[in-house]
This record gives sequence, structure tokens and C-alpha cells, in this order.
Amino acid sequence: MNAIDPRPVYARATEQAAELIRTVRPEQLAAPTPCAEYDVRALLGHVVGGTLRMAVAGEGGDGLAVHPSADVADDGWADAFEEVRARALRAWADDARMQAPVRVPWGEVPGAAALSGYTMELVTHTWDLSEALGRPLPLDPELGAFALSVARRVLADPRRDADGPFGSARPTPEGADVYGELAAWLGRTPFSRV
Repeated sequence: MNAIDPRPVYARATEQAAELIRTVRPEQLAAPTPCAEYDVRALLGHVVGGTLRMAVAGEGGDGLAVHPSADVADDGWADAFEEVRARALRAWADDARMQAPVRVPWGEVPGAAALSGYTMELVTHTWDLSEALGRPLPLDPELGAFALSVARRVLADPRRDADGPFGSARPTPEGADVYGELAAWLGRTPFSRV
């Protein structure tokens, strides 16, 4: 388990994601993202579905029974995410949830470890979305640092199976910020900006 309570970091990560999701315009939904398997619409569906999965797990249910992708009307993404993020924050408010076992795609772990892993995933997908949208808002470097520390701990081997959700680590571009380091560690390549 992490030495720190991941709930405040998770709350901030959901706030950052919500702020960015509110900037998405309908004409951007088909745009590619650095997460090659998702365009913006599919990435939003994965973020909403993953957050619902985390809410159900925090409520003591089987989060793995929740489909990890949501289907939402083009103009409903911000409201859908706001609804599931509020539910997830409520679900994890009880201190007992931090020690309770939670089933996640990578096994059964204490709640704090599950929430840390999902925070890393959410922060990473927020970066993916930011890249796809042309970086409309600055991203919180403390959230990036938390996600990077979790990623380096749980994905310690830089070489990863092609079937996993994250690619093998890439070299960190010179002058990269913490999100650039996170993206490189998780096998992503930033979009080049002119």
C-alpha cells in the first residue's frame, strides 16, 4: 500500500480530468490520441467507464463486472463524467475502503493500491486527451509526479507485453516535463507541436 492516502490525489485527478473534458468540442471526438487504440470519443468512453468501475469497487461491488467503456451522447461527456466521478468520490470516502480487498484487472489488492493504480491511469488518460485536444489547459505537475511514481513502481520492467494496456518504455525526450516522462515510461509518444 502507498504511504500516503491516495484519495486527495484521486479527487484532484478527477477534477483535472473534468475540467479538460468540459473543453471537448463535438468536432474533436474523432481525433486520434497518443493511446493508439482510442480516438477522443473512445478515450472518453474508457475514462467514464473506468471511473464507474472504480466507483462500484469502492462501494464494495465487483468493479470488474462493469464494462470498462461507456457509450454517451456526443454532448453528454462532461455530465457523464461528473456523475461518475462524484459517485466514485463518495464510494471511497470511508477510511475502511483503503484496507478492504478490491478486485482490479491486475489482481486483488488493498483499496489504497487499487485507487493509486486508477489514479495513475486517469492522469495518463488525461494527458492523452490533452495531447489530442492540442493542450488547451495546463496539467498539474504534482498529479503527473504521483502517476509517474505509481507507474514506475507497478510497471518496474521497462519492457512490456504487447497485450498489456501500456507499451514498453520509450526514451524520455530531452527537456520533457513530468507528463513527458510519464508518457515515455508508459510507451506513449507526444504529438509534435508546431
